[in-house]
Amino acid sequence: MADVIPFKGILYNTRKIDNLADVVAPPFDVISEQEQSVFHQRHPQNIVHLTLGKTHESDTPENNRYTRASKCLDQWLTDGFLAFDEEPAIYFTTVEFLIDGKRVTRYGLIALIGLEPFEKGIVVPHEKTFSKVKSERLELMKACHTNFSPIFSLFSDKTNTVFDTLKHAVRNKDADIVFSDQNEQKHKLWRITDTDVHRVVYEGLKDKKIFIADGHHRYETALNYRSWLSSKMSGLNGNHPANYVMMYLSSMEDPGVVILPAHRLLNEVPDASRESFISKAAEYFDIITLSYNKNRREEELANFISLLKANDSKHCIGVCMKDRPELYLLILKPGIMENMFGHELPKALINVDVTILTRLIFMEILGFDRARLDNEKLIAFSSVEKEAVDAVAAGRHDIAFILNPTKIQQVRDIAEAGLIMPRKATYFFPKVITGQVMNSLVKIGD
Repeated sequence: MADVIPFKGILYNTRKIDNLADVVAPPFDVISEQEQSVFHQRHPQNIVHLTLGKTHESDTPENNRYTRASKCLDQWLTDGFLAFDEEPAIYFTTVEFLIDGKRVTRYGLIALIGLEPFEKGIVVPHEKTFSKVKSERLELMKACHTNFSPIFSLFSDKTNTVFDTLKHAVRNKDADIVFSDQNEQKHKLWRITDTDVHRVVYEGLKDKKIFIADGHHRYETALNYRSWLSSKMSGLNGNHPANYVMMYLSSMEDPGVVILPAHRLLNEVPDASRESFISKAAEYFDIITLSYNKNRREEELANFISLLKANDSKHCIGVCMKDRPELYLLILKPGIMENMFGHELPKALINVDVTILTRLIFMEILGFDRARLDNEKLIAFSSVEKEAVDAVAAGRHDIAFILNPTKIQQVRDIAEAGLIMPRKATYFFPKVITGQVMNSLVKIGD
C-alpha cells in the first residue's frame, strides 16, 4: 500500500530570487562538467552548489563537496534565500515543452512517499544502478539530511481521478511559481493545502504500484540513508522524515510522458576491438553500411537516423566508431536472442533493445564483464543522436551506439514482472527540474 502524504517543503524565496530560472538545474546525473561550471557561475544560490559541488585537491574529510553543501544549505536558510512552507502541501506542477515541433504539457504532483523495499512490489524499479553514484549520493544525504531533487515516478490513473481533482483545485488560481528554464521549458507550481484534496490523492494512490521512471540512484540512496540513520539511533518511528522520500508523480496515461533513447558512448575500447567489431557483429546482425563523408555529414546523418527509426520494430541499433568514415545499422537476425540467452533472460526482457545492446553486443561481442558495466567513467549517455555521433567523430569517445527509445509499455511490463533492465535503459523527457521544492529529513526537535 503506497503511503502518500503532504509536507512542508523548502522553497526558494521569490522576494530574494528575481528569476527562479537562475537557481534551478537538471538532476545531477545529466549535468556535464562544463554545465556544472556554468550553473555554479550562473547564480551564487544555484541548486548545483548543493547537488553537485566541485571537488578540490585540498579536500579533506572535514572540508569537501558534501560538507560545503551542508554549510551552503544552512546559510541560505539563515539568510532567507530558502524558506520552509508554513503548511503541509501537495505541490501540483505543469511543464510545457517542445517535442517533434509540438508543444506538450506534462502534469505532475510532488508529495512524500513512504519508503518501501523493492521486494514488497509497492515501489517498483525498472533498471540497474551504478554503485559509486549511490555511495556519493549517500555522503551528500548524510551531510545535508535533505531531498534536493524529487524522484520521477509513474502510476496508472486511467480515470484521471487524481489529476482531474488537482486541476480543479487550482482552477482560476495563479500559480505560486512560474518560470521558463534555459531550455525554454515553462514550469508552474501550485501549493495545495486543502486536506480534502490530499485525501483524494491518498485514496487514488494507496492501491497503486509506483513505477520509478527516473531517480533509481536517489531512491536506493534514501533506503541506504534510512538504514544508516537507524544504526545511529535507537530506532526510527513511522513518522520520522527518513521513512519518506520526495517524489514527483505523473500518470502513465498522460500524453506528456515522453521517453527518449539513452544512446551509449564508450571510452577505453581497444583498437583491436573496434577493428574486429563489425565482422564479429555480422554473425548476429544484418548490417547496413552508410557513408559519413565530411562534406555531407548533415545529410548523411539525417538519413542514418531516418533509417534507424524506420526499422524500430526490427531491433535496429546504430553504430559510429572513432576514425571510421562510415555509420552502421545493425538489424538483429531472427531468433538470435532466444537461441543464445533464452535460458537466462525472461521473455519480457530478452528482446528489448537495451538488453540486446548490453548482453549481446557489450558482453558477448566486445567481451565486457560486469565490473566494466558498473564503471560509470567508461560509459557516457546522450539523448541526442547528433550530439552522440559528433562526440565520437571528434574523438572524445571511441564508439557510440544509437538506439530507438524504450516504450512505456515495455517499462511497465518489465517492472510488473519484477525484472530489471540494464542501466540507463530509458530517458524520460524532460527531466524533473531540481530546485522547485526540497524536503528536509530532519525531525523537528532533532
